[in-house]
Amino acid sequence: MPRGESPLDPDGGPLFEFAARLRKLREQAGRPTYRDLARTTHYGIATLSSAAAGRQLPSAAVTLAYVRACGGDEREWKLIWQRTADACTGTDTPAAPGAQDRKKSGARPPYVGLPAFEEADSGFFFGREKLTAALVEHLKEKRLLVLFGASGSGKSSVLRAGVLPAFPDVSSLVFTPGPHPLEECAVRLAARAGVARDPVHTALMAEPRTFHRMVRQILAGREETCSAADELLVVVDQFEEVFTLCRDARERERFVDSLVHAAQAPDSRTRVALAVRSDFYTHCTRLPGLVDALPHAHHPVGPMTAEELRAAIVQPAARSRLTVESALLTTLTADAHGRPGALPLLSHALLETWKRRRGNALTLAGYRAAGGFEDALTQTAEEFHRALDDSRQEAARRLFLRLVALGEGTEDTKRRVPRHELGDGPDTRFVLERATRARLLTADADHVEIAHEALIRCWTRLGQWLEEDRGQERLRRAVTEATALWESLDHDPDSLYRGVRLATAKDLPPRTLTARERAFLDAGEAAAQRARQREGRRLRRLRRMVAALAVLLVSAMAAAGFAVRAQGTVTRQRNEAVALRAAEESVRLSLHDPSLAAQIALAAYRQTPQDRTQDALLTTLSVASIGPAQAGPEPAGPAQAGPAPAPYTPVGHAPAVTADGRTLAMADGAQLVLWDMKDPRQPRRLGTVDGHGVGLNAFEFTHDGNTLVGADSDRTLRLWDVTDPRNPTPLSKLPTEHTDSVYSVAVSRDGRTAATSSYDHTIRLWDITDPAHPGTLDRLTGHRDNVKPVAFSPDGRTLASGSDDHTVRVWDVTDPRHAAPLAVLEGHRNFVDALAYSPDGRTLLSGSDDQTAKLWDISALPRHRQLGELAGHADIVAGVAFASHGRTAVTVGVDGVVNVWDVTDRARPASLAHLTNPRGTVKEVRYLTTDGMFLTVTAHRSVQIWYTDLDRALTHACDRVHATISRAQWARHFPRLDYAPPCPRHT
Repeated sequence: MPRGESPLDPDGGPLFEFAARLRKLREQAGRPTYRDLARTTHYGIATLSSAAAGRQLPSAAVTLAYVRACGGDEREWKLIWQRTADACTGTDTPAAPGAQDRKKSGARPPYVGLPAFEEADSGFFFGREKLTAALVEHLKEKRLLVLFGASGSGKSSVLRAGVLPAFPDVSSLVFTPGPHPLEECAVRLAARAGVARDPVHTALMAEPRTFHRMVRQILAGREETCSAADELLVVVDQFEEVFTLCRDARERERFVDSLVHAAQAPDSRTRVALAVRSDFYTHCTRLPGLVDALPHAHHPVGPMTAEELRAAIVQPAARSRLTVESALLTTLTADAHGRPGALPLLSHALLETWKRRRGNALTLAGYRAAGGFEDALTQTAEEFHRALDDSRQEAARRLFLRLVALGEGTEDTKRRVPRHELGDGPDTRFVLERATRARLLTADADHVEIAHEALIRCWTRLGQWLEEDRGQERLRRAVTEATALWESLDHDPDSLYRGVRLATAKDLPPRTLTARERAFLDAGEAAAQRARQREGRRLRRLRRMVAALAVLLVSAMAAAGFAVRAQGTVTRQRNEAVALRAAEESVRLSLHDPSLAAQIALAAYRQTPQDRTQDALLTTLSVASIGPAQAGPEPAGPAQAGPAPAPYTPVGHAPAVTADGRTLAMADGAQLVLWDMKDPRQPRRLGTVDGHGVGLNAFEFTHDGNTLVGADSDRTLRLWDVTDPRNPTPLSKLPTEHTDSVYSVAVSRDGRTAATSSYDHTIRLWDITDPAHPGTLDRLTGHRDNVKPVAFSPDGRTLASGSDDHTVRVWDVTDPRHAAPLAVLEGHRNFVDALAYSPDGRTLLSGSDDQTAKLWDISALPRHRQLGELAGHADIVAGVAFASHGRTAVTVGVDGVVNVWDVTDRARPASLAHLTNPRGTVKEVRYLTTDGMFLTVTAHRSVQIWYTDLDRALTHACDRVHATISRAQWARHFPRLDYAPPCPRHT
């Protein structure tokens, strides 16, 4: 049963009456759950529940969304909301925001909203003076600056509105890399030098020193015209695009080499500043030209202090002769303080509050009417979306999906797109104009992009679109690139899609394609038709030749017998090739058509039973069973075929599973949701652990499954009683005393000790013998960088920890009040991200950013030695696990690969299965008690249940089939093979 709402305060005045009426409206609607209301309104659960809590007045938009979802009269509730707002503020009814904006349309907003501050906005850029001074001094001394910061930390703004104005006599060049950074560079340099672009581009590809020489040439020309500028300041914003958009590794490296050389040349006249999202730091260390310069060039951007936030809020208003209500200043500072990615949300909330100002005052009532800190952006986006009709809403969906670069092991990012790629239909033009006016998008003559990545994080509807269309969007993005290549080659027929690629692309809904892309696919279909006609003519000629040779064959029976055997060999090889191609295709199809994918994989395995077809079959039969936003407190039905529901927030925290494998805990924003996993194919939702608005970073069950231990984003240790998982109860909480984010939590088998690891380079041990009164035990130091995974040995006598310093440390925690280091395991060449003990505690398995997992013999500590290496990934190994019998292990990675290993011989591990998660990055893996079954979690918080028992997989293969494969589908995937559906009874 869902937990009841808190009683209202009868002394709450107008807020009491307002909240009581909202609750009565919900009762009349049949008491829908707040999760149901959230799906209908696209506002968060916490926002909707607080609307009827009676503590503060919700915004008008939130109120009307609530009323609309409950079937109320919107016109009546507009008046109710306005009367309550007047009663709360004690002022006369203000003009509607829209009318007020029209009256004040001549005023310049003192806040820029979602877009970054530009150089022209420097007069309104406050709060970053200290950081700006440090960056200017850095650039003057070292010439190369690599600015790292979270998305929304203000990197772009401080460079454009802070650093650039500090170099008034220096010429500047500001750009984003895009998919072809060297070409972008060539365009900018050629325009400055007054020369043709192509020779500059060719020279840059051939020789990185060209950039430095071009700068000298440009500045020499300025000297001849008596210009004062004798240097060039190059600002490369959104540098992470060289990883998310640029697909040419050689061009990427040449681009970086050019910039670094120009800044470091002895006679350099260039200063270079790169703005990079902090989650791309590891990517930067893989660039040879940049890695040596990073130690002396990088500078972090952290969250603003309370004083800096106050300056950013008050000073722009004061410059426009406005005042900020003290209650508003306090609320805004509290909402934004300590949040590194909060600045665009803050700026947008202030802009919306400014639109609702009263006289010359920015008020708390206006802030709440705008939606508050996070919901202001959601409210703006939802109002924009709600104002569109059905066809334009579909156009908005297509437009925003094209403007997102899909993450590969990182969060999704915005993507700067040429206008011609978006199409030129009337709906697209209308949506683009409206979204730009709402400041959700920014556009110039040639390109369009999302105003800020905060929109990707905060707009729930966009997050749902991305999760639902992720596989299809990757395919459509490939069609876009192929179309551009075809056009650049003057419609060369050799660049058209053929065969399986064409058939797959033709499955894309036509409405999602532009006219250019449809023309590309139509040209491919026409070419394929002509090829089939040529093949038909060739076959007819061949038949005539066969008839003419029949007489000769009669007299050469021996030769005929040989030919028959040869033909049999050719046929078997052809059928094997067809089966292997079909198996590969089934993996791709499993994301959006699991019924068809399962049949193709099963038929391919039956045709050619070998490792590759077996792996494809096991991959397609993985069950997408749980997503964090899966609806309803009631038990979920059987796992549905197709993509898991989109999460509210794509956080990357590990799941927790009880020792008996019967209960799973998964993060859902500021909540933990508990699931019954007795039957992994039909999970049932149990209870919810409320984080009270605070994100939960890491959590783990005690061995008996009765207590859940976790750490939140406020660096607080929390414990809950989950003896009845339908009704979890808070037990205790206390500060961890970590000075940075907590990464993971581990609990000893006896349930008496817990460990927390942190980005502050330390581990802390906790006494949880009495979960209601936990206490501190010891603080472990020794790692030189972030501490990530921690794990207790099965006997609880040792603790292993992995770190970004490339090492694994093993600690003696027999006496957890006086833990001691036992051994340092060295061998990884990059960050250590995952650890697991074998069931007997004699072996440790570690996973790393160096794309390997390693087995370590720790049976005679402090002596230890490296055993075998599990090298089957093309990117970071993000999770590792041992099966309960210890003979099998699983590794998962950012490359989307799930590898199953036979580790019976620890020195020579052997691959058992090489599976592929079609959803991309896999972050975590946990074995279930059922042999041969384990679960994995993607970067976007969907869960897959995997079989490794082939007999079990074959038994259940047809369970996911809803309709038998048609003859046309069979002919597409198994050409020239007789129609033989593997699950013929499904209709």
